[in-house]
Amino acid sequence: MTGLPTHAAAAASATLRSAEAQLRLIRRDAERLAERQRSFDQAAAAAGIGLWECRLHDEALDWSSGVYDLFGIPRGTALSRGRTLEHYPAASRRALEAARTRAIAERTGFRLDAEIRTAAGQLRWIRLTATVEARAGVAVRLFGIKQDVTEERLAAEAARRRAEVDGMTGLANRMCFEDRLAALCRAGAGLLVLVDLDGFKAVNDGFGHAAGDACLREAARRLAGLCRRADLVARIGGDEFAILLGGDCAADAAEALAARIVGAVGRPMQVGGVTIRVGASVGIAALVGGGPADAFTRADAALYAAKRAGRNTFRTHGAPIRLA
Repeated sequence: MTGLPTHAAAAASATLRSAEAQLRLIRRDAERLAERQRSFDQAAAAAGIGLWECRLHDEALDWSSGVYDLFGIPRGTALSRGRTLEHYPAASRRALEAARTRAIAERTGFRLDAEIRTAAGQLRWIRLTATVEARAGVAVRLFGIKQDVTEERLAAEAARRRAEVDGMTGLANRMCFEDRLAALCRAGAGLLVLVDLDGFKAVNDGFGHAAGDACLREAARRLAGLCRRADLVARIGGDEFAILLGGDCAADAAEALAARIVGAVGRPMQVGGVTIRVGASVGIAALVGGGPADAFTRADAALYAAKRAGRNTFRTHGAPIRLA
């Protein structure tokens, strides 16, 4: 026989056609799946989102393209947990490890905003969500999403600054001052220094409010330049300033600071081509006994004692001091 019987050849042909049709369907489904995957990847990339997983038995990591892009690492680069942790600054790394350890022990998920340093050295913020997969009561896998939230963090920081910073001088505002004062009073340590500009009304009346604003900014700059980074310098009213010194600051150091404030603020200021002069009266009070209102009342009493003494000087509550 030189060939299959007619019915056998027909059956084989039909089987071949069916196989080819199934192959076309498989290819079409694969193309659709690939297209959906590309669409998902594009949407995830636009949102700064990537998927990740970590198998706990060998700490093996798998990242989607979006996570590689978040970290600035070439897609497909071999991953190790130790190497990826190097992208987290110390504080974020500790927070991540603590959350991870707790989630594995309790077989729960977690959500954490953490700072990372990309491969190019750029600092970014990511929001990391994790779910724990457990089998027979034992955690076997962590998986979740990592999303770039840098812009959200920057916006929140800008809003916080607007809420806490005086727009005129760039110093802390009264709300920020009151929060810190309350905290120091609860701790029962620290010193409050109040500063009032002498002769400021004459600047506004004689040279205009623009000159007055410039005077305030210059006074704020001089005050901030005299203080430590840890001290809080605030503008709490029109020409009123306050400085909060932490518990490690001794009373004699606060008095020495007050003397420097009187000297610095009293130096001539060049404003719009005009030389102007203001002075400073300063009151000091310890943040011990009572609450913020009590501390403020004591410092305010010392401030007005300095004004009664002739201005351009300072007083400490309960112990008037003369400049040498």
